[in-house]
Amino acid sequence: PPMKIDSIMVGPIMTNCYLLSDETAGVCALIDPGDEADRVLDMVSRSGCALQYILLTHGHFDHTTAVRPILERYPDLPVYINEKDVVDGRRGDMELVFSRLPEHNQRYYKEGDTLTLGSLTIRVMETPGHTQGSVCLLVGDVMFSGDTLFRCSCGRTDFAGGDWREMLRSLGRLGNLPGPYRVYPGHDQPTTLDYERRANPYVRQGMK
Repeated sequence: PPMKIDSIMVGPIMTNCYLLSDETAGVCALIDPGDEADRVLDMVSRSGCALQYILLTHGHFDHTTAVRPILERYPDLPVYINEKDVVDGRRGDMELVFSRLPEHNQRYYKEGDTLTLGSLTIRVMETPGHTQGSVCLLVGDVMFSGDTLFRCSCGRTDFAGGDWREMLRSLGRLGNLPGPYRVYPGHDQPTTLDYERRANPYVRQGMK
């Protein structure tokens, strides 16, 4: 299928924001619009594709800050997140949770769910560890790994909702996926699952 992936780095922690497009169908999805809404929207408009969804790998502020400004421009856009990373109102540490959107925008996905984007199928894998509601998104031979899997590393587990044992279990599940994947993480450079199976000590530990 005609899949195209654009990306920009946004915000103070240099978060990767991705635009996944099916150019033939002329539709796209934004993954982790973390900040700098104007730059993110510019990436969308340059694609020439119609924006169908926002997809969040988890609820941390550096992956979600541009969501509400984007909804001012696209008031009916569905926004998907795992519900474990959503809270009502503004209690707790706002930087580490995502406060629930209006009902007509807020959508939830969980393990095994699929979304359709033109001819592309996006499959949801729950990968807790960095947060309780962290997910990886699998599209063909591509994985958007959020802050679960990084090149030779993995996400922190010392924030609220983080759990090191869960992280190792999630990394083991990723490592045991059949086939090669190109990995697009929440920070730093893209990598491949084959490389991480060999070179990432945490993936290797999780696969044991």
